[in-house]
Amino acid sequence: MPSQQPPGSPRRAELLDACYGYVLAHGLTGLSLRPLAAATGTSPRVLLYLFGSKENLVREVLARARREQISLLQDALDLDTAPPVGELAGRLWTLLSAPEQRALVRLTYEAFLRSVSRDPGPWQGHAAETARDWLDLLVRAQPETPRALAEARATRVLALIRGLLLDLLASDDPERVTAAVQAGHWAPGD
Repeated sequence: MPSQQPPGSPRRAELLDACYGYVLAHGLTGLSLRPLAAATGTSPRVLLYLFGSKENLVREVLARARREQISLLQDALDLDTAPPVGELAGRLWTLLSAPEQRALVRLTYEAFLRSVSRDPGPWQGHAAETARDWLDLLVRAQPETPRALAEARATRVLALIRGLLLDLLASDDPERVTAAVQAGHWAPGD
């Protein structure tokens, strides 16, 4: 059922925010419209009316999460200063490993892994879009570096941060994981 409400309607925006908050708190696994609607003060029928389908709602919640994360990353990277790659990576780690970011990081990983599964459903493309967003930011933060080298450095930093964040989520041992961060280098030559 296609949405009859324009994408910019205040009620739709309000419910998208509420659904986003619910998904941050509860995750995507087993997401059902009835509990989601009850928690957001509406009905499944209204959610379907406003978003067209559960899949469209999930796509919009994930797009909202990506926008929020990119905004946070842009602020943390301070793209106008062009610091060394190691400093950029350190800033990203500090931001993303903070306890207040756990829910967003957990949601990002959940959607990321679902989007690379054999049957990605509404998550299709999320991992590729997220990776592209992050790589673009890290490449832009290295304006004096040749593009190929900037991409290689950005790819390495992202791989390391993703692995470390996944370890942090799995172990909930920030001291050990942060010690691993401090024991190594983000890029050759750091």
